Amino acid sequence: MRKVLCAVLVLLAVLGACKKTETASDPNAPVTITVWCWDPNFNIYAMNEAAKVYKTSNPNATVNVVETPWNDVQQKLITALGANQTASLPDILLMQDNAMQKNLQTYPNAFAPLGDKIDMSKFAQSKADYGSMDGKYYGVPFDNGATATFLRRDIVEEAGLNVEDFNNITWERFLELGKIVKQKTGISLVSVDSTGPDFIMIMLQGAGTWLFDPQGKTYISNNPVLKRSLELVVEMKESDVMLLASDWNEYIATINNGRTASTIQGCWIIGSIVAEPSQSGKWAMVNTPKFASIDSVNYSSQGGSGWLVLSSSKNIDTSIDFLAKTFAGSQQFYETILPSSGAIATWLPMETSAVYGQPHPFFGGQKVYEELIGFIRDVPQVKYGIFNYEARDEVTKALMSIIQGTSGIQAALDAAQRNVEFLVNQ
Repeated sequence: MRKVLCAVLVLLAVLGACKKTETASDPNAPVTITVWCWDPNFNIYAMNEAAKVYKTSNPNATVNVVETPWNDVQQKLITALGANQTASLPDILLMQDNAMQKNLQTYPNAFAPLGDKIDMSKFAQSKADYGSMDGKYYGVPFDNGATATFLRRDIVEEAGLNVEDFNNITWERFLELGKIVKQKTGISLVSVDSTGPDFIMIMLQGAGTWLFDPQGKTYISNNPVLKRSLELVVEMKESDVMLLASDWNEYIATINNGRTASTIQGCWIIGSIVAEPSQSGKWAMVNTPKFASIDSVNYSSQGGSGWLVLSSSKNIDTSIDFLAKTFAGSQQFYETILPSSGAIATWLPMETSAVYGQPHPFFGGQKVYEELIGFIRDVPQVKYGIFNYEARDEVTKALMSIIQGTSGIQAALDAAQRNVEFLVNQ
């Protein structure tokens, strides 16, 4: 009797397990994909539009986008993985290009490889490489970070200048023009978010250098490009050519409320610029300044990111399929998000899209996307290094100590070099 009872219980358990498996694998079962990303006018907007595209062929799928600032994404990821408590993590998260290699190498089992589910040959190779490790791809490239100088045409003209005065110029000339704008209008020429060194990083990449040399050694203290960048930024701040915003939100506000006449940023900033409809037609775009006496070009990059699927996700297949049919497979999707966000795709099939040649009303009919595609081709490539964000933080500290008068430029750079080397050698 006991044997019969045991057999019945085993059979019931097997049937129950089979039933659960069938339910879990039911293609029509509702599924929710949780995504972490930031910037409502850009990444969040793009992800919500991608969700609409996917919904047409997969009506059972819901994409839950949780606004999460980049610094929070990184910190929450480190905390969860360090404690092996991955239940709190999303299915998909957005990661800065220059942080991918460190995360992939530090947490090699945290992200799901894309395998043959996404054709990475259809992306710009340099972008795809950011999210690759040991011959496998983990990141689905999203936006391009090609920079430009975005100008308030009306403000510079009020100062007696023209938009073309800012094209193909040096950083030194940019400073001179900024003094004219400030004197004639009372408005600072450019604003930056003081919580990070984005502006300085733009200057460095335009000269084809970074905070680490090609061999991965810390390159801060004796980096002549970095030293010159700090000199120029300090002079811009002291002459009120540059406005230092206290955080990202204030930085965006300075663009939208006319407190600044320009911003030099990755092309994704267009999404924030066009968020203020009263300024339509008042903006223009030219390329990025270069150095007068240092080998450099009028093109650079800032930002750029990609989507990664967490290996702890219970919806890995659906998450990858979602990315494959949107960010890695839908021309309709990119043509929808481009006009209002500036999300220039690194998905190569989009290069022939007619939408890039459309005049942009916010920029007085200028074909900004067509021009940006040309900028992208001339951006120098650099190796960010796996301690990129630690080095960036030290540069920010160095800049603040110089501006506050607590340190000279060389002393600040020496301290930054020592601090980064300490972290690298731990």
